[in-house]
Amino acid sequence: MATASNLGTQSAPAQRRPENKLAERLKLTLDTDQLTNCMRCGFCQTACPTFNETGLEAASPRGRIALMKAVADGFMEPDQRFKEQMDLCLGCRACEPACPSDVKYGQLIEQARESIAAETDYPWHVKAIRTLFMERLFPHHGRMRVLGGMLKLYQRSGLRKLTQASGVMRLFPEHMRQMEAILPDASGDGVIRAWAGLGLPAAWESAQGGGRLLVIPPAGDGPKRARVGLFRGCIMDVLFTSTNVNTIKLLREAGYEVVVPTSQTCCGALHAHAGETASASRLARENIDAFAAAGVDFVASNAGGCGASLKEYDHLLHGDDRYAERAEDFARRVKDVAELLVERGEPLLPLRQLQRDQAQVVTYQDSCHLRNVMRVQQQPRTLLQSMPGVQLRELHGADRCCGSAGIYNLTQPQMSADVLDHKMEHVGDTEAQYIVTANPGCLLQMKWGIERAGLGGTMKAVHLVDFMAEALEERDGR
Repeated sequence: MATASNLGTQSAPAQRRPENKLAERLKLTLDTDQLTNCMRCGFCQTACPTFNETGLEAASPRGRIALMKAVADGFMEPDQRFKEQMDLCLGCRACEPACPSDVKYGQLIEQARESIAAETDYPWHVKAIRTLFMERLFPHHGRMRVLGGMLKLYQRSGLRKLTQASGVMRLFPEHMRQMEAILPDASGDGVIRAWAGLGLPAAWESAQGGGRLLVIPPAGDGPKRARVGLFRGCIMDVLFTSTNVNTIKLLREAGYEVVVPTSQTCCGALHAHAGETASASRLARENIDAFAAAGVDFVASNAGGCGASLKEYDHLLHGDDRYAERAEDFARRVKDVAELLVERGEPLLPLRQLQRDQAQVVTYQDSCHLRNVMRVQQQPRTLLQSMPGVQLRELHGADRCCGSAGIYNLTQPQMSADVLDHKMEHVGDTEAQYIVTANPGCLLQMKWGIERAGLGGTMKAVHLVDFMAEALEERDGR
């Protein structure tokens, strides 16, 4: 059984130095009920990617909880090694379904990271980068579209080939060079402009309390199933614009009216994971207001990480007197697109056979947050199995993290690559032509894995929505 002592801590409470503000903040921030709920049974260990890679107790959920509790109880000081173990966690949350005590580990790790971020004096360039992306870019859709347009120019004007040929990319670490090579085509349009360019039905409405809504009616003449608000995301809407467009196509063909509120913002997932809880809470309130004004029955997400963040607004704002009840209502409305496309175990879409000479073998990689937080497992598989000419071959360890975890593949490249390489051993065993996933971060990571494994000539990674859209029988012919 894990104890504080076998994790390198002292056997008696330490004299806490007055200047150790992190220890005091952790003691105030960490949820003591969750810390004591952990029975140290170890069921979480086999589900934990970093424990499986290192074999270290401290690199497991049980070990990290023991470290947190040791700090909270005054048995140890949170030193650099403590911080490194908190950072090493992928945040995949696979430990939570495995836990018989229902310990909310994801909440604990975010509380620890919030404390670390608040008490860390980052170098000026790190502060500048965090501020640039977390505050100046991600929450502002217009700025993200400008960034997408600049990236599109880089990719399509010849600058990308020139940069690669000149050797400039060799100045960057190998993993960043590889990630740059597999980036999808960017867009400066976003889903609203892209939809307008298709000439398909749409209209503008004024939202209650201000703002505008793009309203897209359901296809065909049947009754409207429900009114769904599309969460377009920030990075999602400039790097995966076509996936957002295809999400609307699938939903309207299934009988939903789709609305896109222009006042929505970033989900706040990256902020929460980085310990920027105040910013994440601010973004949550803005999104709750935006979708409440749109009068939606559901909020649709096509990104597992974003959907999980939206789904946990009730926890994020539980202490907010004005928003706690509204956050609970919002969280109940959040659905992954796969949930909305399956009703009572049956898909709602008219699908045709893909234009291929033979049956396509596909395998499915679960998004950790979609599976472990939103608890969506079967619906994506049901949709794939319903597609004519598609054979779903289950992937051994599909429930294990691929190593993407937001920006983990940038901040912890070696661990991310180790986790990914073991994943690709099982992917290769499926002999599938497509590996399908339901989260943009996972999609990029699997593309990276395909290249690392030398499978680029025989396998492609694709988002579930895009794969299904190819087989959609659209009633308006587009």
